[in-house]
Amino acid sequence: MKITKHSKLQYLFLLIFCIGISFQSFSQEAQQESEFWKHVRFGGGIGLSFGDGFFSGTLAPSAIYQFNQDIGLGLGLNGTYNSLKNSYNSTILGASIITIYNPIDQLQVSGEFEYLNVNQRFENNSFANRNYWVPGLFIGLGYRSNNVVFGMRYDVLYNREKSVYADPWAPFVRVFF
Repeated sequence: MKITKHSKLQYLFLLIFCIGISFQSFSQEAQQESEFWKHVRFGGGIGLSFGDGFFSGTLAPSAIYQFNQDIGLGLGLNGTYNSLKNSYNSTILGASIITIYNPIDQLQVSGEFEYLNVNQRFENNSFANRNYWVPGLFIGLGYRSNNVVFGMRYDVLYNREKSVYADPWAPFVRVFF
């Protein structure tokens, strides 16, 4: 059996998911919270949009290991489903690596590499179905207040033809507990 670049990436995402599940299981078995888990913060995003035959839903959990008050590094998963009645549906699945830096309490600088698999299915024959991978590399700047950050990020790898985002500039709200 030939292993393609596409299947290697699927195995990588499966491996990251399994490692995350095993860490979660291990932490639940420990009677006392380990030093590692005291530094892990969980967060993510949930999106829902609908109207006039359109539906879009996103679930994007993430976890960050906070090395100290200023620096954190983490992983995220992304799952999105879009549908327009009698037109198309798409599924977007992927993962990301994020790093955050707080030079002062109110300011957060971030970098995030995201890799998404886009699967588009059209109901009429005017467009061909598509399945492809698209990377994103975001540089962000935000205002931080406790666990919430409001900011703007820019995708330096933005490709108008393939990106799942309408514009390389995107506002964000980030929450970690």
